[in-house]
Amino acid sequence: MALGPDPTRPDAARRRTVVVAGHTGQETVARGALNDPSPGARGSALNALARMGSLQAQDIIRAMADPQEGVRRRACEVAGRRARADLGPETATLVDELVIVLTDTAASVVEAACYALGEFGGAEQPAGVAAALSTVATGHGDPLCREAAVAALGALGQPDGLVAVLSALGDKAAVRRRAVIALAGFEDAFDGDEVQGALRKAVSDPDWQVRQGAEDVLGQRTRPSRPRPAQT
Repeated sequence: MALGPDPTRPDAARRRTVVVAGHTGQETVARGALNDPSPGARGSALNALARMGSLQAQDIIRAMADPQEGVRRRACEVAGRRARADLGPETATLVDELVIVLTDTAASVVEAACYALGEFGGAEQPAGVAAALSTVATGHGDPLCREAAVAALGALGQPDGLVAVLSALGDKAAVRRRAVIALAGFEDAFDGDEVQGALRKAVSDPDWQVRQGAEDVLGQRTRPSRPRPAQT
């Protein structure tokens, strides 16, 4: 059996071969496609291996360094989906690599890396994760990357990321919308004057979605619980 799709066939046909391999459990074919000349086939190989439960952390890490932007982006997306599984030591390795990818020259890759780090989430992540995401949230030239970084900081809820999220309330409307939602993730600081003041100010934001988001976040924390009906 060939180790991967026939490199003499058109790219679309090779991608189809890999997709079929993912649905039929042909790991040898899918794994061979990780080195296919076609970027589409390499990206499809990641999905195929993930589908059959055979994707390894090192497969993802190698793909994060692929010369093609689309493959690097796919690797980050797959890493984010892997965050929902119990990966053990692989978790720290993938998180470290995703932090490095935040400096990628392609905005779409950075955005996907932010998404993935948000999926790993948890205040137990190393402080360097929040610092790296904060750099993207406050300084990246692409607003989609800044928005994704803000969302990830909210998912982490680390104190080191709060300043960047508060700063994002002065960004474009889409980023501000994300920031008001992200503030709900900072459990330890939510009831403090800084967060509460920022949310109250956001209630008067020029963008109606920002205003609504701020009202919703404030209401979720301040609305009294409805009493249960008396038992008869």
